[in-house]
Order: sequence, then structure tokens, then C-alpha cells
Amino acid sequence: MKKFLLQFFTWWNGQTLGTRFHTWRKGTRVGEDEFGNTYYEGGKDSEGRTRRWVIYNGISDASLVPPGWHGWLHHRVDVAPVDENYTPREWQKPHLPNLTGSPAAYRPKGSIATAADRPRVTGDYDAWTPGG
Repeated sequence: MKKFLLQFFTWWNGQTLGTRFHTWRKGTRVGEDEFGNTYYEGGKDSEGRTRRWVIYNGISDASLVPPGWHGWLHHRVDVAPVDENYTPREWQKPHLPNLTGSPAAYRPKGSIATAADRPRVTGDYDAWTPGG
């Protein structure tokens, strides 16, 4: 019941009822990524290409789509990541979600959001003043 109410009253948590109905009617499941997001295709868009979409596992956050699936969703590649034999190179880092706005977000030295003291001004900067 909770899942139904979330689908009925929210758009940011998984899928809405409209998306569920569209997926049921026109969607073909293509695969799933390591985050539990499920990818579908079906129907045609205005340019004649096959529509592709993702149903997020939990909160809808586009930064949770790994690079391979992002390329497939945006028609950059024709082969879905589950259908190709891809091994990442040793220098490639694993996918991380966007941490902006979270406690783990990057905060540079001098940011008002850090507990550290702001660096002292060195005096090599002259502030602009109007008419001066």
C-alpha cells in the first residue's frame, strides 16, 4: 500500500502510475545496473528512434545512472551495457553519485561550509568600489 501511495503522490521516488502503465503497455526490459535501476525501451519518439527510459531504484537521481547506461539512454551507443563485454581500464574509477548538497560534498579550503578557519587575506587584492 505504501508503494502505491508513493507512486500516486510523488514523482521523485521510483516511478509514477503513468510511467508504470506506459512501461506495462510499451516497454521491453533491457537490463539493470549495479544500483538496481531498471532500463526499458519501446515505442518511437518524434525522430523515429526507439524510446529508452530508466526507472530508478528509490529516489530519482540522474547522477545514479552509470556512464555506459547514460550513453545507451541518449542514443550514443546502440548496444546496451548488458549486451557487451566491457571491462574497465585500470585507470577508470568506479561510478560515484553526485554528492552536492550532502554531508560528503566537496568543500574547498576557505568555504563557509567547512569547520576550518578561512585563510587570512594577504593584501594583494584591492576591492572594487563604485566611482573609484
